[in-house]
Amino acid sequence: MKRILIATEKPFAPAAIKKMSKVFKKAELKVDLLEKYSSKQDLLDAVSKADAAIIRSDKFDAEVLNAAKKLKIVVRAGAGYDNVDLATATKNGVVVMNTPGQNANAVAELAVGLAIFGIRELFSGKPGGELRNRTLGLHGFGFVARNVFRIARAMGMKVIVYTRYSKDAAAAIGLKVVHSLEELYKKSDVISIHVPARDEHIKSVSADVLKHGRNGSIIVNTARKEVINEPDLVKMMEEKPGIKYMSDVTPDCAAEFAEKFEGRYFFTPKKAGAQTAEANLNAGVAAAEQIVDFFETGNIACKVN
Repeated sequence: MKRILIATEKPFAPAAIKKMSKVFKKAELKVDLLEKYSSKQDLLDAVSKADAAIIRSDKFDAEVLNAAKKLKIVVRAGAGYDNVDLATATKNGVVVMNTPGQNANAVAELAVGLAIFGIRELFSGKPGGELRNRTLGLHGFGFVARNVFRIARAMGMKVIVYTRYSKDAAAAIGLKVVHSLEELYKKSDVISIHVPARDEHIKSVSADVLKHGRNGSIIVNTARKEVINEPDLVKMMEEKPGIKYMSDVTPDCAAEFAEKFEGRYFFTPKKAGAQTAEANLNAGVAAAEQIVDFFETGNIACKVN
């Protein structure tokens, strides 16, 4: 009987584990559960017995993948997969998948919530503003951005987008597609970042782009800290004292923010975009079903390596 490891330092909700276990039981697959593990050795020991694994933000680096001698597939329950060493997985013949779209609404609601928190002066009691009639710029147009668009439009915002790969999809639903990141930042009151931390997106939010941002705009990052050039962001916030930065991932320069930018930033204590019961359940069950489908039919539709 094949063994499926669910390895989560931040566990799935009990309801999600229950439904995932039902999916595996029906397929006659055995589940090993490793939750809130305290050392990497715990993960190395558990993965050595696994034919498949489901993870969240857990690190599957070369050491972990090389210890997983039986592993055929690992599914990241969520969209981002920068926590998996794709090169080593490919070398070892391990299929890596994500669960695109399953967390999208949760992250989108957080992004809009952070924008509201920012424009209302962090609920400090100071007079704030409203999002209605403001221009929202979407930096990227994947599943999360499309949900942000849906929510923002319902709130009466004007929405524009910059995307390299989804121009036709954006235009088809009535979105104005701008020609450059510089134009996006120049025209937006709120910028919401939705690009993966890889390839050309790494540090793409740099001085060349940020210098075009409006003084008084709000930058919301529910993507990854690696897409931000942090020294450039700090310099821009020094030069434009009206800009705020709201993120669900703490930057490496958090101490500098605390020293210089009180009242102009907020970071969630831990990555929080997918931390809802609904997203937890959706992503977990999708991951389980993808593993079963992989073993039963060879389906690799969500493969990312």
